[in-house]
Amino acid sequence: MSRTRIAATAIGLAGALAASQAQAQSASSSEQEIALLKQQLKMLEQKLDKLQSQTAANTAATAKAKAEAKAEAKAEARSEAKAAVASANAAVPVKAAAPASGVVVTMPNNRPTICTADEQNCIAITSRVHWDVGGYNYRPNTAFTSPQQLDSGENLRRARIGVVGKFFGDWNYALIYDFGGSSDGFGGTASAGGTPVGFLPGGGTSGVENAYLSYTGLKPFGGKMAIEAGIMDLAWTLDESTSSNDILFMERASVGLIAQNIAAGDFRSAVGTRWWNDQLWVGAYVTGPTTGAIHSASSINPPGMTEQYGATARIAGNPISGKDYSLHIGADAEWLIQPPRNLVTQAQTLTLSDRPELRIDPTSLISTGAIANVSGAQVYGVEAAGTYGPFIAQGEYYWFNVDRTANTGLPPFGAPSLKFDGGYAQVGYVLTGETHPYNPAAAAYGGIKPANPFSLTGGGWGAWEIAGRVSTMNLNDQLATAAGIAGGRQTIYTAALNWYVNNNVRFMLDYLHGDISKQQSSTSAVNAGSKFDAIAMRTQVAF
Repeated sequence: MSRTRIAATAIGLAGALAASQAQAQSASSSEQEIALLKQQLKMLEQKLDKLQSQTAANTAATAKAKAEAKAEAKAEARSEAKAAVASANAAVPVKAAAPASGVVVTMPNNRPTICTADEQNCIAITSRVHWDVGGYNYRPNTAFTSPQQLDSGENLRRARIGVVGKFFGDWNYALIYDFGGSSDGFGGTASAGGTPVGFLPGGGTSGVENAYLSYTGLKPFGGKMAIEAGIMDLAWTLDESTSSNDILFMERASVGLIAQNIAAGDFRSAVGTRWWNDQLWVGAYVTGPTTGAIHSASSINPPGMTEQYGATARIAGNPISGKDYSLHIGADAEWLIQPPRNLVTQAQTLTLSDRPELRIDPTSLISTGAIANVSGAQVYGVEAAGTYGPFIAQGEYYWFNVDRTANTGLPPFGAPSLKFDGGYAQVGYVLTGETHPYNPAAAAYGGIKPANPFSLTGGGWGAWEIAGRVSTMNLNDQLATAAGIAGGRQTIYTAALNWYVNNNVRFMLDYLHGDISKQQSSTSAVNAGSKFDAIAMRTQVAF
């Protein structure tokens, strides 16, 4: 019952009593009757208060019951959900993480690679094949010119296969053998004691091309560092630091090849270190003979040679770079500290030579011959390059000094040092718009990755590039003297068209025009020079 109804009932009773008193009009109503009415009113008020208290208690109890019922319902629902999840997990177990001892097989750039799940230990198969076909239109200036002809044909320039990998994250290794040089003949560009450096019986430069161990766990001065030793390709000179898979032309410029093969280049034994970050590269190595050098003391035919040793240093960097442009500069130094000595004749000689920037014919058109009494040699150079979108430009220049003060007991005696020099400049433009990326680990530019690889079904045509180069090498010094060298001066102009079919296949077409200015000897001005034109194509597969 509500408080309003109770109050109304009380008022009605009071009114009835009052009306009864009025009707009776009894003046003799006693105080007892009034007191009785007051007592009844008071009792009604107490009942009203009790009813209000009971109503409030009932409301609170009802709310509490509802809350408890709701909480119980939620708890029951959660319990049922957990039971359902547990049942599902039991029916379809959750896949656990692969154990660290598991292996993962991947194919980055189509190179088969096996790694542990934590990627700390890997081994991969690597290979490259460069097959060249070409021909010469060779024109000797006179009958005194040697050679009188160059042979056209083909050459398996490189045929390498091996493994590269790492273990425990920071130890890197490589073991690569090169079966190439099928028609290279004698082809060495720097030789000692009459035996070309890198020459193996049967011709060419076949042999162990890489067999080294490198540690990269140190990261001083905010960069990366590698300490390495073994047989390796030394990242000395900008052109040599660019992979043969990525160079613009079928062959590097002669000046770089002649310089590298004194105490650097491919197949070279070495120990040293390099440090780099995104803007700077610094490296220095102590070097020994190449893998094909004969140094057996018991060898008479061919004669054995003592082992040579030398050193290289290079500093280069990419100080200016952006999304579509970059600038590279650098400097190089090389020292032949101890030339090899012929163990039979005691001669210490050095030969500087190169073929005309093509390897179809093994004949060198410029050569110093065997320089006698060589006690050492030094090469100093500068390098520069840059890119702007699909455009790339690159050039290097080198100065050579050959000391002839070795005490061999053989003439000539006390001959002055020889000085040679040479350089090249080249440009390239990718017609399809791709850019040569910069590789800080080698301080050189990488190859083109086609945005639309060639596909008959997909409609892509790969990447197309045109390039041009002019190079010069002067191997003449102290002409008109008996101690002089008439090695000749070579200038070659090259035009190239490169088709990057995809990341692994490339076709190269080169046209060369060469002019060799040479006299018969240092004391004879008889013209022994020549001119030539050549065209060649390379089929390249690499991964």
